[in-house]
Amino acid sequence: MSTTQGSTMLTSTLSKDTLTQQQKLQSLTPREIVAELDKYIIGQGNAKKSVAIALRNRWRRQQVQGSMRDEIMPNNIIMIGPTGVGKTEIARRLAKLAGAPFVKVEATKFTEVGYVGRDVESMIRDLAEIAVNIVRAEKQAEVRLAAYKAVEMRILDVLIPPVIRRAGSFGFENGDEEEVIENAGTRDKFLAQLQNGDLEERSIEIEIQDNAPQMQVLGPIGMDEMSMNLQDMLGGMMPKRTKKRKVTVAEARQLLEQEEAEKLIDMEAVTRDAITRAENTGIVFIDEIDKVAVANGGTGGPDVSRSGVQRDLLPIVEGSTVSTKYGALRTDHVLFIASGAFHIAKPSDLIPELQGRFPIRVELESLQEEDFYKILTIPENALIKQYQALMASEDLVLVFEEAAIREIAATAAYVNQEVVNIGARRLHTILTTLLEEILYNTPDNITDKTVTITASLVTERLTEIARNQDLSKYIL
Repeated sequence: MSTTQGSTMLTSTLSKDTLTQQQKLQSLTPREIVAELDKYIIGQGNAKKSVAIALRNRWRRQQVQGSMRDEIMPNNIIMIGPTGVGKTEIARRLAKLAGAPFVKVEATKFTEVGYVGRDVESMIRDLAEIAVNIVRAEKQAEVRLAAYKAVEMRILDVLIPPVIRRAGSFGFENGDEEEVIENAGTRDKFLAQLQNGDLEERSIEIEIQDNAPQMQVLGPIGMDEMSMNLQDMLGGMMPKRTKKRKVTVAEARQLLEQEEAEKLIDMEAVTRDAITRAENTGIVFIDEIDKVAVANGGTGGPDVSRSGVQRDLLPIVEGSTVSTKYGALRTDHVLFIASGAFHIAKPSDLIPELQGRFPIRVELESLQEEDFYKILTIPENALIKQYQALMASEDLVLVFEEAAIREIAATAAYVNQEVVNIGARRLHTILTTLLEEILYNTPDNITDKTVTITASLVTERLTEIARNQDLSKYIL
């Protein structure tokens, strides 16, 4: 077996393993879901418990037989808590666990019809688009082996074009049959070299689809669907354009594989599966919903638009049919997770009908110094681990002493308390400030292969800024 064929079969096996893993994740128990979330998010046990139950209930609903399945509605959730405590990350990780289409939107981007802003139905059209992309990627993985073989033949046709002349044809002598045989033998030799990876650096000229940006059709404000339909209609009238590029064989494989995979999948089936997946497993995360709540029952001015947004959101959350370019999408079983700080407005300031559509309310806790320490050290994508990976690309080992991490956590907690509480996002600004000189001087002026971050270094770099409120406001 050739090296290339072996790697292709391995890729195919990995794709199947990935799909098997996906199926396992979709049937996780609530405790297992929380355990998965714990790998990335510190604390917030109540919120994790609520979303874990919501995700498991979706799996349970799929097991229900008969008409009762359609009667079981998702329990939508409102997360209440300050910024940077993990609200968005919980929803995003939940969607990833379920392999579900996920859309995050800000409620303030939408507006009541007649005001400047986006149509609320656009978030469902975005959900459909993401679902189609997910299903398309899965289908492409299934046909990857066949697409790979088709790409090899296209590259082979460029290297050694096939001879289509036959002996006895008009204008050819009897000896032409030998030319055909000789060409077929040459193609077999080149195919073997291609499969063994011997020609990867060879330059060839290929013809690929020209994916240059098409003309954007702009419709009136709030008329997202009309703009979408006009663009699709005009785009369909434009002929497919191609262009020639001179690339290596290795680059040609990457460029052509997508095209060949697209030819092998049934887009109508992809669309049907995507709409079904969006309807039954889609998750829409509506952030800053407190910004469209009318505090203390106020009316007039901008509050008119805020109440209008809530009224427009209501039928979407309640369950309605939204037209997308892939077909009608029902929102009855889409899971909606809303979040907000609710510093001024309260959840009870939302219109009663909308409150009723978010029966589960979870309050997230503000992060303390110990939480910051855990965030820096425990998660698989912890910020310290990210910086260590970045510096490893420069062959530099970045070491953080225990006392240094404790000092960073203490500084983050102090600045959040004294300036403004932005939660875990404060760690990004603090670490960037702390490591600025190292990041700037590497690799030019850093000779040691190991750099150790000590507590004294943290104190030296951050204490003066943290204690000076005017400085910390602008720097941290």
